[in-house]
Amino acid sequence: MRWVTAVTLVLALACPAVTVAKPQPVTSVTIGCAGQEVPPGPPVDDEKADPPLAPVPWPPEPVGGPGMGACDEIGPVGGPELTAASWVLADLDTGAVLAARAPHARHRPASTLKVLTALTAVRSLNPDQVVQGTAEDQAIDGSKAGIGPGGQYTVRQLLAGLLLNSGNDTAQALARAMGGDGPTVARMADVAHELGALDTRPATPSGLDGPGMASSAYDLALLFRVALREPLFAETTGLRSIPFPGYADHPGFVLYNSSKLLAHYEGTIGGKTGFTEAARHTLVAAAGRGGRRLVVALMRGEQTPTPMWKQGAALLDWGFDLPATTPALGTLVDAAPAPPPAPPVPDTVAVALALRPVPPLLPISLGAIAVTGMVIGGIALRRRR
Repeated sequence: MRWVTAVTLVLALACPAVTVAKPQPVTSVTIGCAGQEVPPGPPVDDEKADPPLAPVPWPPEPVGGPGMGACDEIGPVGGPELTAASWVLADLDTGAVLAARAPHARHRPASTLKVLTALTAVRSLNPDQVVQGTAEDQAIDGSKAGIGPGGQYTVRQLLAGLLLNSGNDTAQALARAMGGDGPTVARMADVAHELGALDTRPATPSGLDGPGMASSAYDLALLFRVALREPLFAETTGLRSIPFPGYADHPGFVLYNSSKLLAHYEGTIGGKTGFTEAARHTLVAAAGRGGRRLVVALMRGEQTPTPMWKQGAALLDWGFDLPATTPALGTLVDAAPAPPPAPPVPDTVAVALALRPVPPLLPISLGAIAVTGMVIGGIALRRRR
């Protein structure tokens, strides 16, 4: 068997043992901004859920481009002093984000969420459909448009009460027309996700605080931009007043728009404000000047030392003064980013063979094969003799 030993030695020289490298640790990747995944606490009673809801997950990449992953202020210097913890200034027509502060930080939207409620209703209901008011509508917390039990209201009128006077009562009536609070909130979440507003999780149709409620300045600007493409929404948010029906023994009245930007800032297209104790003050609005249209969104602001509407006006003024060549930091998207393609399922055997290092064949392996052949041939010749 000496020839077997010789062959084994030759093959060992030709095909040295493969050394498998130890796996190296994968560098951790940070997604999103620390401390901005959920609205700041403490939560109010209406927000508590058992079990608590998990935070809205960060997407793999910031929606709107890498620049939108900023955790602090970005853009040109010289902007106005703002109390808002998060804000966005963008071109309404192109969607180009010109400046921002923590655009994807999650905050409570308060009544600015009614933009999403209105957009969902416009897409789901006939504007001339009639909805009857109830005692529950009248008893709801917070601001009201003034509907009551037995009153007959078209969806068009309820949208006016929702956007002009921030009516929580009209939000509840619209939700009832869409199948109730649960189905309405679910549909609102679907609309937000379809549009790419991935920071937004509605909990109530009105924007009153609820478990898991969250949005962002980026999302509010995105949603308002999309909503303005709906003719009924655009017409309603720009109304200064509208006749509104009464109910029972209560006569009809004139419903006025509560937007101070619309009343005092020239070129205002429309807007929405919001407030709860937990959310603080929120605002989203759009205006046009000199053939240019801008949208602003501010979250978790304060009314002092400058009222929120004046802070929004100052941000718009600054935006209109920026050169038209100001580079975009990101974009307000029109739809959710496509998910990354799923990787193909690997064939275990093929992967193992592909990963095994192939020893060099030339010149050692071919020479070893030749020597092996000579050894075997010589042994066979000896046996014949």
